[in-house]
Amino acid sequence: MKSKIALLCLLAAGSTSVFAQTYNIEPSHTYPSFEADHMGISFWRGKFNKTSGTVVLDRAAKTGSLDIAIDAASIDFGHDKMNEHARNADLFNVEKYPTITYKSKSIKYKGDTPSEVDGELTLLGVTKPVKLTINSFKCIEHPMLKREVCGADASGEFKRSDFGMNYGLPRFSPNVKLAIQVEALKAD
Repeated sequence: MKSKIALLCLLAAGSTSVFAQTYNIEPSHTYPSFEADHMGISFWRGKFNKTSGTVVLDRAAKTGSLDIAIDAASIDFGHDKMNEHARNADLFNVEKYPTITYKSKSIKYKGDTPSEVDGELTLLGVTKPVKLTINSFKCIEHPMLKREVCGADASGEFKRSDFGMNYGLPRFSPNVKLAIQVEALKAD
């Protein structure tokens, strides 16, 4: 009887890790994008073309984590001169800060679906809290890879000046809107 109780306690204590699933970010299907004011007359939109990381989800316990790395030099406005300028010390300073990271502190669920991530963005060596809203989330069996793949659309906002990115202020607003498409494939 004692061994059955001990086994049940062990299973209960470890249930979160038993049900947690790890997913690897699909770099060819994940593009963090953003928009920022251009002197109050238009919005410049750009994206990052190289992203990696992992997502861990435990849907039974309604927990999880994100650990994302973005290659800052992969910035793409669709305009070569703007890309070059964005990489220099005025903006992303990719030589000194080649990687932008986002690490979750907690994931909130609405029912059985992740709906919000509280995390920390590190940009230009400065780490600040940034909340992401998960606007849509879905997992399916990938028809070609025969493994589960999950996708999401997330959004958020932050002030670039909070990270020391002050170029063009006050002509350009410090507010940045994020729109992130992400797909992640279940790890083997």
